[in-house]
Amino acid sequence: MEYSIGEFSKLTNLGIHTLRYYEHEHLITPGRNSSNRRCYTDKDLAWIDFIKRLKDTGMPIKEIQHYAELRAKGEPTLSERMEMLISHRKALNEQINQLQEHMKKLDEKIEFYQREIESITRE
Repeated sequence: MEYSIGEFSKLTNLGIHTLRYYEHEHLITPGRNSSNRRCYTDKDLAWIDFIKRLKDTGMPIKEIQHYAELRAKGEPTLSERMEMLISHRKALNEQINQLQEHMKKLDEKIEFYQREIESITRE
């Protein structure tokens, strides 16, 4: 299926200006129809979803651009792309562990306040 930029914008929840920016930054390369208008496919939709996921998990735009360049080069870059994702996953796991530690400390502080409040109300 093919989508106009307006349709694609609605499907991805990205503004038209954002899509044009992504194209300018070589993150996406939409096709063109006979009228030279951008046309997007389901494959582009899946790619945008992945870009959004990388962004949401903290991958810097420069790394996403590098990943997109490698992707455009095809099969010879499979190993390098996999290594990038493994590295990103490692950083994400470290972030998750750090957030879990922060959560543990917050829980301990909340429990402290609960005990203190309970002891005051018992008096």
